[in-house]
Amino acid sequence: MEEAIKKAHVLIEALPYIKKFHKKIIVIKYGGSILGEEKIRKGVLEDIVFLSFMGLRPVLVHGGGPNISERMRSSGKKAEFVDGIRVTDKETLEMVGEELQNLNDLIVNEINELGAKAAGLNGENGFIEVEKKKSKIDLGLVGHITGIDSEVIFNEIKKDKIPVILPMGKGKDKKIYNVNADEAASNIAGALGAEKFVLLTNVKGILRNHEDPHSFLSTLTIEEAKGLVSDKIIQHGMIPKVQACVDALSKGVKKTHVIDARTPHGLLIEIFTNQGIGTEIVQ
Repeated sequence: MEEAIKKAHVLIEALPYIKKFHKKIIVIKYGGSILGEEKIRKGVLEDIVFLSFMGLRPVLVHGGGPNISERMRSSGKKAEFVDGIRVTDKETLEMVGEELQNLNDLIVNEINELGAKAAGLNGENGFIEVEKKKSKIDLGLVGHITGIDSEVIFNEIKKDKIPVILPMGKGKDKKIYNVNADEAASNIAGALGAEKFVLLTNVKGILRNHEDPHSFLSTLTIEEAKGLVSDKIIQHGMIPKVQACVDALSKGVKKTHVIDARTPHGLLIEIFTNQGIGTEIVQ
């Protein structure tokens, strides 16, 4: 009986948040580095299905970097990166598209198996509008997002489906481009007027000192986050994630979060409890 009462208390604690976020859009970006771990992936998708059944409107944007790099390795092609962005020639683009589509199909099937309805959406169909990304080194077929046709995504949300979005884009030149998943998720969150933008990663959140787990930062403002980047406290792969959060906030998203997908039900803890578990970046 005590165990049942504890469970009831947990549900009651969540009630104000369920009411507050009812029918609100939550954009979740799920990084490729943890997509391949089946147990973690299924736990995350369970949380997303739970959000949907609780009346929230989750939208999932996924990457697939490790799968793409492994595919390139096995085909004897060397992966090349400039500032964390994959240099993409025509052959690489084909591999990127195939691997992302395979992941998209897998996620859609697993969400459907959990009893919800998912809709796989591929940005190369034109709702993610891009132009060729400018860089000091030619990145090839890499796109910079210029617009999001949000109606395509809203149409699926209206059908009570969970959109699962693959980050490719199409240019006015009719060419298909590879798009950074953090950038895609941030722009989609802004275009949908999302209540929250959540980045699922394989780290606890943002640390003031990456060698000291006790230096964890639970809340940052935009200015504080920018200061940590300029002071080189936030480095490497965390920089584009923080930038994506800052960009989402600048586009009107209410609150952004960086959380560890390896924490069981971390997504639910972050959204439905007072303390949360990750780093939130706010205006």
